[in-house]
Amino acid sequence: MVPVSAPPLLALRGVSKYYGAVQALKDVELEIHAGEVVALVGDNGAGKSTLVKVIAGVSPADQGVIEWEGRTVQVKRPHDAQALGISTVYQDLALCENLDVVGNLFLGREIRKVCVLDEVEMERRTRALLSTLAITIPDVRVPVASLSGGQRQTVAISRSLLGEPKVLLLDEPTASLGVQQTTQVLDVVDGLRDRGLGVLLISHNMGDIKAVADQVAVLRLGRNNGFFDVNTTSQEQIISSITGATGDAVIRRSPRAGEAGL
Repeated sequence: MVPVSAPPLLALRGVSKYYGAVQALKDVELEIHAGEVVALVGDNGAGKSTLVKVIAGVSPADQGVIEWEGRTVQVKRPHDAQALGISTVYQDLALCENLDVVGNLFLGREIRKVCVLDEVEMERRTRALLSTLAITIPDVRVPVASLSGGQRQTVAISRSLLGEPKVLLLDEPTASLGVQQTTQVLDVVDGLRDRGLGVLLISHNMGDIKAVADQVAVLRLGRNNGFFDVNTTSQEQIISSITGATGDAVIRRSPRAGEAGL
């Protein structure tokens, strides 16, 4: 449990982003704490993908401040985000389907032994990581193309963890999955929280959000339009904030169980 006085792993303060004359984000605020899953929701065009690109360093903010563990940092390119401990799994997964699970996990990070790929060590580490996340893939040497959608998603998440990040951004991880595969991915997200990671989950599925998220941040037309505690907020309130049906949709973050009085 993170003490209430501890700064968030990642905080955005007044972040704005322009594309020419179009303002995609305006004065956006966001906090992600260790051991917390924050769902980022909003209608199409709300600015969710833009915000992820800002955090990931793909499309830097034009205004505002990004804080990492309480200190102001510059995130101008993907390497800056990765160096801090921010990893991103995009919706397209970016997997090489002709490679096996081991090959995908270590693509660009291959382990060598006397100038030769150390396949034994890479396979050992792959199995250890999958085991830690309680991911079941019977054969890590089969091409990723032969895996189910849920298994591919867990492979992509596993690959993002090789650099031992502290914050993981997940872009619609269950968008095209069936019920069983969705459950498998959500179990992995639960495991990431238990490991102390901060997770930003972008999703349109209220069932997924209610199942794993601690907090919900709503974007509408590029602005904050609500912060909600999942345990104390109804689904209708969140949807009203997404659609703009309420005049004052902002509910400030409440302490998590065990934080009060610390």
